[in-house]
Amino acid sequence: MAALRGWTARRWAAAITGALATAAITGVPTAVVPTPWFSRSVPVQWWNYPAWAVTAALAGLVLATYVAAGPSARPTDSDSGRRLGYLGGVLSFLAIGCPVCNKVVLLLVGASGALSYWAPLQPLVAVASVVLLAEAALRRLATEASCPVPAVG
Repeated sequence: MAALRGWTARRWAAAITGALATAAITGVPTAVVPTPWFSRSVPVQWWNYPAWAVTAALAGLVLATYVAAGPSARPTDSDSGRRLGYLGGVLSFLAIGCPVCNKVVLLLVGASGALSYWAPLQPLVAVASVVLLAEAALRRLATEASCPVPAVG
């Protein structure tokens, strides 16, 4: 939390922009956000909305840690949490997507398998996504708080 208290308006703007971009990138193609471009064979479940919102917020925080704190500062060069963030984002997309619209799942288990096997696992995948993104954010913020990068000047 100490790292977040020290964030500038620039960092918070990056976090909000990152969260909104993540929400659009995951919400539109999965049809959690209704659009004329995509539709779902299976209706959106109640838990899709909170999972979508939490993962977007966490992804925004993680993305903002890659933005320099000020005009003369550099972003943290640490790889801490990078893979966790990527994996959490991919899992989020898989978790909130339509179970029978996922081509890989359809190829592996068919439509009935997608509904019988994949759909019940999706809430667990959503929890895993949130855990991975939270861990990525915590690692990135801990690195930032423990080793602040000095301003170039």
